[in-house]
Amino acid sequence: MQARRFIHEQGTRRLAAFEDDLLALLPRLRRFARALARNPADADDLCQVAVEKALLGKASWQPGTRLDSWMYRIMRNSWIDMARHRQRAGQTFVDADAGADIGVDGGAEARIALGEVDAALHALPDEQREAVALVLVEGLAYKEAAAVLDVPMGTLTSRLVRGRQALMARLGEPL
Repeated sequence: MQARRFIHEQGTRRLAAFEDDLLALLPRLRRFARALARNPADADDLCQVAVEKALLGKASWQPGTRLDSWMYRIMRNSWIDMARHRQRAGQTFVDADAGADIGVDGGAEARIALGEVDAALHALPDEQREAVALVLVEGLAYKEAAAVLDVPMGTLTSRLVRGRQALMARLGEPL
């Protein structure tokens, strides 16, 4: 009986730790969702779907591995599923200009600059935008980002280089 209670208590502690870690990741997940979805409403829906899938599939997560990489992969796969569903349903996406500014606490000039960067990021092709968001915005290592995107390291590097060049050109920065 004590062994069963011990196992139950360990499982309860692990679940609580998983949920706490997931809660701590929410700001980063929302930021990545906005990079993928291009508008706040779709980003919120995507974040909710990814968190729900994580909670339902928490048994498949390996303790000791990076929860953020696991969640980014769930979110990306969920985004692909959502995009396919919308495409089949004949719906269109809202223009990138309809999105709200992210992180608007730096004054008018900062909001304008952030809006320009946001617009430039959203103008990138999906593959480049995903690579840039994971590596430059979220700070994942190349190897981790390649695993999240399920592409070889060389493909990730190529997408990242092209994405950086396109961002710099769009923002009028010298290459």
